[in-house]
Amino acid sequence: MMQHLFVTGGAGFIGSNVVDHLLDLGFQVTAYDNFSTGKKAFVSAAQKRANFRLVQGDLLDEKHLATAMQGCDFVFHLAANADVRFGTEHPKKDLEQNTIATFNVLESMRSNGIRRIAFSSTGSVYGEAVQFPTPENSAFPIQTSLYAASKLAGEGLITAYCEGFDFQCYIFRFVSILGERYTHGHVFDFYRQLLAHPDELHVLGNGKQRKSYLHIQDCLAAMMLAIDKSKEKVNLFNLGTDEYVEVIDSIACITALLKLNPRVTFAGGERGWIGDNPFIFLDCSKIRQLGWEPRLSIREGVVRTVQWLQDNHWALEHT
Repeated sequence: MMQHLFVTGGAGFIGSNVVDHLLDLGFQVTAYDNFSTGKKAFVSAAQKRANFRLVQGDLLDEKHLATAMQGCDFVFHLAANADVRFGTEHPKKDLEQNTIATFNVLESMRSNGIRRIAFSSTGSVYGEAVQFPTPENSAFPIQTSLYAASKLAGEGLITAYCEGFDFQCYIFRFVSILGERYTHGHVFDFYRQLLAHPDELHVLGNGKQRKSYLHIQDCLAAMMLAIDKSKEKVNLFNLGTDEYVEVIDSIACITALLKLNPRVTFAGGERGWIGDNPFIFLDCSKIRQLGWEPRLSIREGVVRTVQWLQDNHWALEHT
C-alpha cells in the first residue's frame, strides 16, 4: 500500500497538480524539483501542509536524489525536458533530463528498496502512426522527435527494471495536457501572442495539424484509477479523449473567448517544427475499461486553460 510518495518534477505543471491531489488523499508526499521550469508558486499551498516536503535538486545528482528518496515507497516520475519544438537545438538535454535522469531515478529506487513507479511518457512515441486511433500495442514506426525518442528509451529502462529487479510500473502515454498551471504549448503560445498584438496571430504549420488534448484533472483521475485497479508487472495506458481538433479549431475557441478577430497567418507545411506529428489520436479504450471517463471536452479544457492564464499573467512573464 502506498504511504509516502516521491514526485519528481513536483513543482511543474503536471507534477504540482499530482502533489496537491495526493496530499488531498492523505498521502505523505516528497516533491523533488530543480526549478528549471517548475514554479515555487505551484507548491506554495502544499508547503503549508504537514504531510509535504520539498527538496530542491537535479535528477542528475545521483547521491542527492537517492538521499531525498529515503523512506518513500512509490515514485511518480514526472520530471522531464518537455521542450519538443527546440529539441534539435540542444539534443543532449533530452538525453540527460529524460533518459539518464530516468536511469538515475530507477537506481535510486533500487538502492532504497522502492519497486513501484508511475512514469509520464507521451503519445509522441508512436511517431507518425498509421493506425488511428492508435492503441498501446501499435507497431512503432521510426521516431521523429528527440523528445519522444528519449521518452521511449525511458520506457525501455523502466520495463527492463521490472523484469530484472522485480519492479512494477505504470507507464502513461499522454496526449497534450491542458489546464491550471499550464505554462507551455499551443494555447499558452497563442494567448501570449494575442496579448502582445491582438490583431494578428502567426501559426506554425498550416493550422490543420490534428491533435487530441486532455484536462489535467481528468489525467490525474485516470492515473490514480490505473494504479488502484491494474496489477500487472508492466501496466501501459494511453491517456486522452475520444476526440481531436485541428489547430485552427483551437484558435477559433481562444479568439472567441477573448472576443478577438485577428488576422491569422501560417508558416505553411504539415508540421509546425521538426518532429511535430501532424496527427495524434490515441485509442484509450484500455483505461476506459477500468471505468474511467473524461469529464471535460477538449473545448472545455482549452477554455479553462485560457481562463487560468487570464488570472495568472505572472506565469507568462516568468517563462
